[in-house]
Amino acid sequence: MQTPTDTPVLNLAAELRLPTNALDYTILAIYFVVVLGIGFAARRSVKTSLDFFLSGRSLPAWITGLAFISANLAATEILGMAANSAQYGAYTVHWYWIGAIPAMVFLGLVMMPFYYGSKVRSVPEMLLLRFDKWAHLLSSALFAFAAILIAGVNLYALAIVVEALLGWPQWVAIVVAGAFVLGYITLGGLSSAIYNEVLQFFVILAALIPLVVLGLKKVGGWGGLTDKLTATHGENFTTAWGGTGIGSDNPLGANWLTIVLGLGFVLSFGYWTTNFAEVQRALSAKNLSAAQRTPLIAAFPKIFIVFLVMIPGLTAAALIPGFGTADSGYQYNDAIPYLMEQLLPNGVLGIAVTGLLAAFMAGMAANVSSFNTVFTNDIWARYVVRGREDGYYVRFGRLITVIGVAASVGTAFLASSFSNIMSYLQTLFSFFNVPMFVVFIVGMFWKRASVKSGFWGLLAGTVAAMVNYFWIYKQGIVDIPSDQGANFVSAIVGFVAGAVVMVVVSLFTAPKPAAELQGLVYGTRSPGMQEPPAAGDDAWYRRPALLGWGAIVLAAACYIPFSF
Repeated sequence: MQTPTDTPVLNLAAELRLPTNALDYTILAIYFVVVLGIGFAARRSVKTSLDFFLSGRSLPAWITGLAFISANLAATEILGMAANSAQYGAYTVHWYWIGAIPAMVFLGLVMMPFYYGSKVRSVPEMLLLRFDKWAHLLSSALFAFAAILIAGVNLYALAIVVEALLGWPQWVAIVVAGAFVLGYITLGGLSSAIYNEVLQFFVILAALIPLVVLGLKKVGGWGGLTDKLTATHGENFTTAWGGTGIGSDNPLGANWLTIVLGLGFVLSFGYWTTNFAEVQRALSAKNLSAAQRTPLIAAFPKIFIVFLVMIPGLTAAALIPGFGTADSGYQYNDAIPYLMEQLLPNGVLGIAVTGLLAAFMAGMAANVSSFNTVFTNDIWARYVVRGREDGYYVRFGRLITVIGVAASVGTAFLASSFSNIMSYLQTLFSFFNVPMFVVFIVGMFWKRASVKSGFWGLLAGTVAAMVNYFWIYKQGIVDIPSDQGANFVSAIVGFVAGAVVMVVVSLFTAPKPAAELQGLVYGTRSPGMQEPPAAGDDAWYRRPALLGWGAIVLAAACYIPFSF
């Protein structure tokens, strides 16, 4: 197998310029008009801060479910997972079937009753109720910082892709996309973001499905694709578990234990259960049943979306010898743009470009809308300017949205040191989401976890994950074959360090009084967790447990053809 390119900058190949025409730009212009139209329409419903930050908790489950998956299906996900597939092969399925579905089901069945029943406005606010203001303030600051970094990744990737594909200067792409996201969020708040995310979900599908169909046709179908890749990359490249025995060599540089624990448990549960950019969509649902069903409805398309991002990456690897290496002239991130340039006619090309821009904007909007909520409610209103009238916080939320978009532009180029942008995102998740998850999980299932343990566990987990990545891995103290493998290990280290510190601190400090743990620890219930089902919510297809176990079984069944 050839050695991957060491080029650190996320540049797409110069020859990927797309032959767009007036029809393609007309489709793009129509999309932008619709996006702003949704923002203006949603503005009429914004009367209170709850309307602006959580859509008044009034949205149906199918809307929040599609928004939940669309917020995750950003262009960094599309380009990054296609790059993963070109680099690592069919191992990409792990990020979906073991690295997403179980955690999404856990969020819906176990954690959403605590989030929604306690009436919190954000994930960090839950730590304020369970622990103290120091855990709350630290988690709020870490999340706000991470949200801006991830929004910056979307902007940077968008600028590079649009420059390569359409010839727009980077600053034009950044300003145009940032302005539209800023426009519809400041106008209609979360409702505008969510309804646009529903639209973006279907636009993204319309962009990816032609790439998959035409790509498979070009390589001779699935059989032709696997034959070509087996011949050039080895048998393990098209299997999920081949070569993952402990001590075995495989493209991913990880074994089954680090995949199951690092990705399937720590990184996955850390992202899906505590990342407010996702949880915020469920908190905007109209009742507890709808909030629980939000991630469960999203789980079903998530199971199959892997094929839409994996097959283009595999196709690019099959069509170009040594794709992703210095000799090929392409980086792994070029997989989707390469197929767009090679396979799509005008009109369809316009839909694909629109879908790519929609994905960038969905990812950025999800992080900006969650950032403005956390910064306004958890930092500004809680510790800086308290007790003002409700309208003040709506105005401040709009102002901080402007600041958040501007800050995203400033952080965009931090992504330039990673040739695989998915590696960059997974690194951020191991630093910020995993330590928050360990604090949540210990606090939720252990009544003895003390008030002080939340802050110290969160701090220890974050520091330990960073030390493992920047010192132990980057300095070569321990040999880990790939960035992704290092991210799995960093996640495990951060989780263990946070849990150990929480236990030790709890043994030497006082626990929270039992009366104050009602609805905050598993086995206890708050009044909001006991609300009766809404009319019509008792139908079989609306039962959270049935939806959750159905998603688990379906994801497990999908592994069967990739296991041999």
